[in-house]
Amino acid sequence: MSGKDDHIEERLQHAPKSPGVYLFKDGRGDILYIGKAKVLRNRVRSYFRGNGDSLGPKMAAMVRKIRDIEYMITDSEVESLLLEANLVKEHRPRYNVRLKDDKSYPYVRVTDEPYPRVFITRNVVQDGSRYYGPYTDVSSLRSAMRVVKKVFPLRSCRYYIDQEAIEQNKFRVCLDYHIQKCEGPCEGLVSKEHYNRMIDKIVDFLNGRTDEVIEYLRENMEEAAENYEYEEAARYRDQIEAVQSYARKQRVETGDFEDRDVLAMASEDDDCAMVVMRLRNGKLIGREHFYLSGVDEKETGGILEDFVKQYYMRVNFVPREILFPESPSNFSTIEEWLNSRADRRVYLKVPKIGEKKKLQRLAEKNANHLLDELHLQKKKRADYIPKTVSALQEDLQMEVPPRRVEAFDISHIGGTNTVASMVCFIDGQPRKNEYRRFKIKTVEGNDDFASLREVIQRRYRRVMEEKIPVPDLILIDGGKGQLNVAVEVLNELDFPPVEVIGLAKRLEEVYIPQQSEPLFLAKSSPGLVLLQRIRDEAHRFALDYHRKLRGKSMEVSSLDEIEGVGKIRKQRLLQRFRSVKRLKEASITEIAEVRGISENMAVKIKQQLTGEEIVHQENET
Repeated sequence: MSGKDDHIEERLQHAPKSPGVYLFKDGRGDILYIGKAKVLRNRVRSYFRGNGDSLGPKMAAMVRKIRDIEYMITDSEVESLLLEANLVKEHRPRYNVRLKDDKSYPYVRVTDEPYPRVFITRNVVQDGSRYYGPYTDVSSLRSAMRVVKKVFPLRSCRYYIDQEAIEQNKFRVCLDYHIQKCEGPCEGLVSKEHYNRMIDKIVDFLNGRTDEVIEYLRENMEEAAENYEYEEAARYRDQIEAVQSYARKQRVETGDFEDRDVLAMASEDDDCAMVVMRLRNGKLIGREHFYLSGVDEKETGGILEDFVKQYYMRVNFVPREILFPESPSNFSTIEEWLNSRADRRVYLKVPKIGEKKKLQRLAEKNANHLLDELHLQKKKRADYIPKTVSALQEDLQMEVPPRRVEAFDISHIGGTNTVASMVCFIDGQPRKNEYRRFKIKTVEGNDDFASLREVIQRRYRRVMEEKIPVPDLILIDGGKGQLNVAVEVLNELDFPPVEVIGLAKRLEEVYIPQQSEPLFLAKSSPGLVLLQRIRDEAHRFALDYHRKLRGKSMEVSSLDEIEGVGKIRKQRLLQRFRSVKRLKEASITEIAEVRGISENMAVKIKQQLTGEEIVHQENET
């Protein structure tokens, strides 16, 4: 057993039997994966049982990279869940499910000051401020903030205002006060209690509780009217109309007035789109969407669990009810953790019928649309690498992804009409305008090795002379012998370093230079499927070319058998009729129109090609 295996075995032996978090690390100490478990020993050991077939290709590849394991013990499974979420957010390991670019999503910040400020920010600072969000629909957020500024006399200055600053007359009211956009807290013209009550109503508004905001404004309007402050009452009236107008744009989705989030997801390969529809007081106040990575080989329940941990750790408000497309993994632990986050009971449900199921379907439509958009965006990017290409890179342990692959195949029958093909695949797709066909010129008879040597020389000498892009991977249809020929030729040409492999048909063995034993890839591996597809395309292209040449050869040989039809006459006949088939169908008169072909010769040609005896009478003069 190697030193590496001894160390891992020792770490497994000392794995705790308590709940906690485990960290898998590579040889450089970088974290590969962070997970949690109710019993650490059982969970961690499960990764190393058997030959890893139960893990899937991606996780099996991760396990091969593990050089160390670290444990963090917690008192409960809920604590381990929270610790795992925090560590994933901090370290963002490659093999964990994680929100993409979550740091760029904006929040609404309510500062921790005697007279708080309210504004949009993308930076979360742990200074006691309250944060609401994240918001992925920035235009809707800005629209809501415009209503806030229109309705509430919120200060826009950046001063720190407290009682000491007011008593010392540090600040003076600005233009906002004179145009009734601010109530002048900097000079103590509004009490801290009144100002903070307004802040609470702004938070209610952002959380969709427009009815409570309207009631607050109506109380102020009535109080102003009773005090004969009619201009002030009119201002509150206009603010009520602004809030009502904003509220009318929100569709009422349910008959109740419950606060709920509706979650839906759509995933394909390693891409996942997650949608959160936020309903407050029965009104749809916003739709947030997120893209996740690292979801490949994860079940839906596991993806939902990972998303819930990361999303609800960031938001300030957890609703009373959360709807899921299916139950998240570790359902009871997730529910207990959300209860502690909300400081009340939170209900997790999977709707089957009724209005809630309609909401779920609407969220799913949004998620599917977002996933389609993500795929379109990725395909437009120059750095987009398809999953099959990434899988092949992982299978072959290549330093760079094989984005450009060139593959070769030799075709002949009994050593005649030997041809070769080269097909080119870029990002897992055929690039047919870069396909090439070769007639073997220097080899007589059946010698695949010599034919391959000629083709590799011709192709890559030209690549070097004409500065054609160098492939990331060269695929040879064959075993160890064919591979050695290709590598030898490339070395003779002093060709730049490039990965070369052979793919044998019998057992789909992959041969790699300087390795005596072949590599057997998992039958389900997307990388092997891509190799097979490229190899089969090279074979098809070579076979098509061989058939074409063989057909021409057979046609031309039938003319060679006709006495009196030499090289020049044969050339003229084929130029005129294009093929022997069309020559067979032509009349004697049409054949005789060819220069150098008499009518008697035309009869002879026609008779030889059709196998029929033809009696031809010359026209009487």
